[in-house]
Amino acid sequence: MEPLSSSFRDPSGFVFAFSECVYRQVNKRFAETYDAFMESGLYEKLVSRGLLVSHEETVDGSVTGTTDCYKILKPQQIPFISYPYEWSFSQLKDAAMLTLRVQHEAIKHGFILKDASAYNVQFIDSKPVFIDTLSFEKYVPGSPWVAYKQFCQHFLAPLALMAFTDVELSKLMISHIDGVPLPLASKLLPVKTRLNYSLATHIHLHAKMQQQHSDAAVKKTAKGFKSVSLSEQGLRAMMEALASAVQKLKWKMPETEWGDYYANTNYSGRAGDEKRALVDSFLKDIPDSLAIIQDFGANTGEFSRIAAKHCELVVSQDIDPVAVELNYRNVNENGPTNILPLIQDLSSPSPAIGWGNAERSSFIERSHGDALLVLALIHHLAISNNVPLSNIAKLFSGMTRWLVIEFVPKADSQVVRLLTTREDIFENYTRQGFEDAFLQYYTIEKTAPIPESERLLYLMKTR
Repeated sequence: MEPLSSSFRDPSGFVFAFSECVYRQVNKRFAETYDAFMESGLYEKLVSRGLLVSHEETVDGSVTGTTDCYKILKPQQIPFISYPYEWSFSQLKDAAMLTLRVQHEAIKHGFILKDASAYNVQFIDSKPVFIDTLSFEKYVPGSPWVAYKQFCQHFLAPLALMAFTDVELSKLMISHIDGVPLPLASKLLPVKTRLNYSLATHIHLHAKMQQQHSDAAVKKTAKGFKSVSLSEQGLRAMMEALASAVQKLKWKMPETEWGDYYANTNYSGRAGDEKRALVDSFLKDIPDSLAIIQDFGANTGEFSRIAAKHCELVVSQDIDPVAVELNYRNVNENGPTNILPLIQDLSSPSPAIGWGNAERSSFIERSHGDALLVLALIHHLAISNNVPLSNIAKLFSGMTRWLVIEFVPKADSQVVRLLTTREDIFENYTRQGFEDAFLQYYTIEKTAPIPESERLLYLMKTR
């Protein structure tokens, strides 16, 4: 049994898939630490507080075929894997605070996190949860936190860049799989951040130390290099300082076209109500059990909330960071919790990155589900991005079996606006052209006009 392509760096164990479930092998070299972790009460404490995924364990290692197996764990299954460069500002901030809370609790039980990767966090029921059971090692009094640099690169630096420079800079994590390099972050942050004690210490000074070929964990002496001693009190103070630095970071959201979309829509009151009712009805008419619905162009999640009544999870995705941020805040404040807001540009989705271009899966590889909800998006893909309708239909058909999609014709004011600044070269962008393109991959199960608008809603099923 081969490890997943993302699980090869840790000699303590690896993650693998078997019978449509994900498992984790604990290698023999980690047996003593794992047993101590489980016996310390830390596992039960973290799980009971919703900070760590639970697991069942078995000693049967025959499934992996390795001689190094100590135990096989079946963790709580994550319904949809997402990555830090797809999270909103508050999602990344919440993931950072989770990591520090886990670290704080670990220290109280005599353990410490040996890494602080943002990829060790996933979202379940709208809340971040730590997923790497093998990240805990015994704390040796006086030793530094070896994951300090990684925490700064994965969390503090991206959050500071998002807050002070540009929220889009979170995408630097696509080209830097181990977080934003601190020297780069220091260059990109405005000068005023050097007057911020926390950022000056943990980013600017930290970056300077790296550039001088130093490390937070070592210092040069006449006899060479040796570990810097850090008392437990000093370690706790560092954790508190990092938590304070993260908590104080705020993102002042700009006004965007999509963040305020529903306030500027061309729907009449009746049309909006009818559209909501039609979407609810079409999803209800799908005879299959729906575990995951993907909502593309979800904006602030109005229709994701309707979809949430019909499935276990809605992956609510939009290109606009403001809309996704508002969606995430609303989910946490008002529910429902079975919605996962993500930033995603469907015309240029998250690529596969890392070792062999396989360490982090592409958006397309992860886009499994039972139904797609595509509302008020087709004109942006076909006209704004020049993607032929047949290409769109082919992409969607490879993702899920069912599709609820809205066709927005050229007579619609939103399409008229798109065409005011460009030549209309889209002769096939008609209702007939739309249906012909999608009928190559789908059967049309149901169609309904949206009253007081030119738009049409379709329920389709893949052939």
